[in-house]
Amino acid sequence: MSGAEAAVRVQEVTVNYGRRVAVDDVSFTVPRGSVYALLGRNGAGKSSLIRCLVGQQRADRGQVRLLDLDSWTDRTKVMDRVGVVPEDADAPPGMTVRQIGDFCNRVYSRWDRATAAKRLERFSIDGGSRFGTLSKGQKKQVLLAFALAMSPEVLVLDDPTLGLDVVARKSLFDEVIAELADRGTSLLITTHDLAGIEALADRVGIMRDGKLVVDEEMETLKSRYRRIRVAGGQVALAAGNLAVANVRQWGSGSEAVVSNYDEVAFERFRASADTGHTDASAMSLEEIFIEIAGEEGAKS
Repeated sequence: MSGAEAAVRVQEVTVNYGRRVAVDDVSFTVPRGSVYALLGRNGAGKSSLIRCLVGQQRADRGQVRLLDLDSWTDRTKVMDRVGVVPEDADAPPGMTVRQIGDFCNRVYSRWDRATAAKRLERFSIDGGSRFGTLSKGQKKQVLLAFALAMSPEVLVLDDPTLGLDVVARKSLFDEVIAELADRGTSLLITTHDLAGIEALADRVGIMRDGKLVVDEEMETLKSRYRRIRVAGGQVALAAGNLAVANVRQWGSGSEAVVSNYDEVAFERFRASADTGHTDASAMSLEEIFIEIAGEEGAKS
């Protein structure tokens, strides 16, 4: 993929903290106009990678490019075209929301004051409120409104729904979806709200212990994972060449998660197995994530 086609390009990035490797040789691209969900448990390396992405930290090895600009050496140019909502919503607590918006208006060349005001109104946030008096969810909403007001070509959201109630989470995702539909903005998001991102993301990356263990289209990932239940006996999936990610007891029978499901392999297994009723069910992104990133999960 050329630079013109990639909104984000992460190339062999490694981040070390002393002897600890936080990000281990990670590479992926986010095509322009697409939504990439970067997932992982706490401590998997996502936050370190995001800091490199937005030019707050220099990688020990490798390179990060946004809109074909180096995130570290070209940070000023990059940040004029990239909206960011960090995990910890931070701004001077004594400033009012309006004053923060006025500051942003002087800094960002494409700032749209009317867009910021309209989104703050939808979030029911008074521009005269001091930032420090707002709830955690309101602070996130303010930063999202301001990130979108700069008409970004790329939007980076680092766990934006953390600490939000269900209404605020829906409102935030609705705003993001509206922005993507209106402008074709590229989005890279880290989140633990897997149900919320499942219908939004085009592609998903899953990190574990600093490594990117999954990087594929959302629908491809979901199509290759299935939960297979057998009413009696043990699951013996080798006959169908199905890769078993996990096996558990299920009533008087057993169930297995397979990571390379296809209809032909499943029918071959069902025809060869003498275990009674057998069925295969689709899995949600959350269920797949648990299998991959859990304590005993497989790595792909």
